[in-house]
Amino acid sequence: MPSPKAPAAAPAAPENSPGLLDPALDRLGVTYSDGSGTLRVWSAHASEVELVIFDDSDLDWIVDTVTMEPAGSGVWQGTTPLLKPGARYAVRADGPHGPGNVFNNNSLLIDPYARGLISSGHGEWRSVAVDDQFDWGDVRKPAIPMDRTVIYEGHLKGMTKRHPDVPAALHGTYAGLAHPAMIEHFHALGVTTIELLPVHAFVTEPRLLQHGLANYWGYNTLNFFTPHDLYATAESRMQGPDAVLREFKGMVKLLHQAGLEVILDVVYNHTSEEGIGGPRTSLRGLDNRSYYRQQEDGAYIDVTGCGNSVNTSTDAAARLILDSLRYWANDVQVDGFRFDLAATLGRDGAHTFTPDHPLLRAIIDDPALAGVKKISEPWDIGMGGWQTGNFGDGWHEWNDRYRDRVRNFWLSDVDYARRASTSPVGVGGFATRLAGSSNTFSQERGPIASVNFITAHDGFTLRDLVSYDVKHNLSNGEQNRDGADTNRSFNHGAEGPTDDQRILATRRKAMRNLLGTLLLSAGVPMLTAGDEFGRTQRGNNNAYCHDSALTWLSWDHAPWQKELFAHVQTLIRLRQENPALRPTRFARLEEHTPSASIMEWYDERGETMSADRWTSPTHRTLQYVAASTPEFEDPNRILLIVHGSETPIDVTLPMLEDATRFVPLWSSDRESPSNSGDPSLPGDVLAVPGTSMRLFRVE
Repeated sequence: MPSPKAPAAAPAAPENSPGLLDPALDRLGVTYSDGSGTLRVWSAHASEVELVIFDDSDLDWIVDTVTMEPAGSGVWQGTTPLLKPGARYAVRADGPHGPGNVFNNNSLLIDPYARGLISSGHGEWRSVAVDDQFDWGDVRKPAIPMDRTVIYEGHLKGMTKRHPDVPAALHGTYAGLAHPAMIEHFHALGVTTIELLPVHAFVTEPRLLQHGLANYWGYNTLNFFTPHDLYATAESRMQGPDAVLREFKGMVKLLHQAGLEVILDVVYNHTSEEGIGGPRTSLRGLDNRSYYRQQEDGAYIDVTGCGNSVNTSTDAAARLILDSLRYWANDVQVDGFRFDLAATLGRDGAHTFTPDHPLLRAIIDDPALAGVKKISEPWDIGMGGWQTGNFGDGWHEWNDRYRDRVRNFWLSDVDYARRASTSPVGVGGFATRLAGSSNTFSQERGPIASVNFITAHDGFTLRDLVSYDVKHNLSNGEQNRDGADTNRSFNHGAEGPTDDQRILATRRKAMRNLLGTLLLSAGVPMLTAGDEFGRTQRGNNNAYCHDSALTWLSWDHAPWQKELFAHVQTLIRLRQENPALRPTRFARLEEHTPSASIMEWYDERGETMSADRWTSPTHRTLQYVAASTPEFEDPNRILLIVHGSETPIDVTLPMLEDATRFVPLWSSDRESPSNSGDPSLPGDVLAVPGTSMRLFRVE
C-alpha cells in the first residue's frame, strides 16, 4: 500500500532517454529483413544485453547467443538468421548493482514486445517470434457511435464455459465467444459492444496458488502483446502461439461480421512481477530502475495495490504501452480499450496525476488510434488517485459517482426509510446522474464522457446487490477481509436465499428499477454479463480468484430470469428508438444545441420542480421530460416517472406544450414487459406503485 505521505520524486531519467514519440524507439521487438530477424529492446542502465535462441522442441537447449549492440537512446539491437517465425528466444541483461537495479545475467527474460509466449516450466517463459499473417477479407470495424453504444462487460471464459449450445471443445475459448449461439444472445439482448476482462497473457500469483485458487479475472499481466493462451482451444494451443493469435483474430473477425465491437480491458498500470523479491520475468530484469516507480533507495512506490507501478514518466515505458495499443487496435483490429487504474498512467515524474500527461495525450492524439474507444477507470489507490471527471477530451470514464448515487436511491435510501420512516435525501442528486452527470463532466465533453454502470466484474452482481447487506467472501481465503465493505446494497428483509415470495418480488422490482435507470440515463451504459438474467455469486463481491461455477454464467434460467431478460431487451430497444434518451451534448440555456436533450422536471402534481422539492427527503417523486434537438434523427420526446418511495402515490401528468398524449412504453412494476396499457392524456392522474418507474413517449 502507498505511504500516507507524498513520495519523493523518482530518480532523474538518464541523459540519453528519448522522447515518447522519438523515432529511436521505433521498431522495438522482432522485425524481419533479408532472411534474418532483428530484435530491439530498451534498457537505459544495462551494460550488456544478449539475445538467446532455443531449440524448437527443447526449451532449455540454447542453440545460439547473440551479443546485442547499443543502437543509441538506450536501445539494444541484435540480428541472426535463426530469429525467424516460430523461433523461441529470450533476453539476458547485465548491469550495475545497487539501489533500484536488480540485474542478473542468468535470468532469461521475456521480450516486452513478444507477440507469442510459451512456458518452459518453473515460472520461466520463452518469447516466440510469430507469423502474424491473417486474412481479414472485407470485414471492417463496426464503428458504432458512442451514443448508440451499449457495453456488455464479461469474462472471456465465463461467458461460454457452461453454454449448452456452444460445442464442448469451444467452451471458455476465443472461438467459443464468436460461436453463433453467443452472437445470437448478443443480438437478442441488443448490446453493441463486448468488453472483455483482461486477455493479455497473465499468471496467477503464488499466494493464490498456495490456497488452491487462481487469478480468474486476469489483472496480473505477464506481457502486453500476447493473447492469453489458455483461452484458446486445445487444438490452437497444440499448434502454438501462431494459431492462438489466429484464433483471437478469428474471434474479432466473426464478431465484426455480426456488427459487434470488441473492447479489451487492459492492465498497463502494473505487471505480474509484483514487489521487490517477486518474479524477474521481463521489465524488472531489463531495467528495474526505469520501468517501475520507486524511491531513490529502490523501494517501490505502489499506487496500484499490486506490488509495483509502471513508471510512465519514463518515455520508453510509456511508448511500450502506446505501441501495445497500436498493435491491438490495428494488427488485431479491436475497437477500443478500458484502461484499468488509468490514473496511474497519468502520473508524472513526481508521481502526481496530470490530465495532460504525455502518454494520455498521445493515446488521444495518435492517428493510429483514431476512432478507437478509450475508456478510463479514472482512479488508483495513490495520493490524489480519485480523478473521475478529470480526464481530457476524447476520454470516456467509468462513472463511480453515478453507480453510488443510483444504488443509494433505489437500495440504501429505501433501507434507511424502512428504519427511520423517512429517506435520507431527496431526488435531486439522482436526477443529475440520470441526466448525464453535468456536475462531473464538462460542457465540452458532454454526457457521453460518462460510462454509466450499476455493477461491474468487481463487486456484487445485480442480483446479489438486492439480496445481501454484507459481503460473503470466506471462500477467498482471507477471512472475509478482502472486497469492498461499502456496497450500498439492500437485502430487502432476508440475507441471501429466501422462500419469502414478497421479498423475492420486491428484489425483482429493485433489479428492474436499477436496470431501467441504467438504460434510460444519458451517457453510455455498461451492463455486466449475466445481470440480464439475474445471476448470483452467492454474496461474494470479490470473486477474482474463483475459476468455477461460482463465476461462470449459467444458461439454465427460471421463468423470472427469462422475464428479466425480456425487460433488458425492451429497455435497450427503447433506448435505441428514442434519441432523447441518448444525447451527445449538454443543452445550453436559451441556445439551440444539436444532439442535446432539452430537459424539464416536474413533481408528482405535474408542476415544475421547486427548490424545496429537489432537496427535501420527503419528496422522492420526479417526472422527467427530455426532448431531442435533432441533428441526425427525427425529433423525439419522452416522459419518465421515477418514484423512489415504497409508499404508492398518485401522479398528475404534466400539461406539456404541444403534447396530446403519453404513449406507455415500459413499466418497472410489471413482472413482464408486455404492453403497458392505453395512452394517457396531459392532466390525467396515474396510480404509481411504490419504488417504480414508468416510461412514455410524448406525442
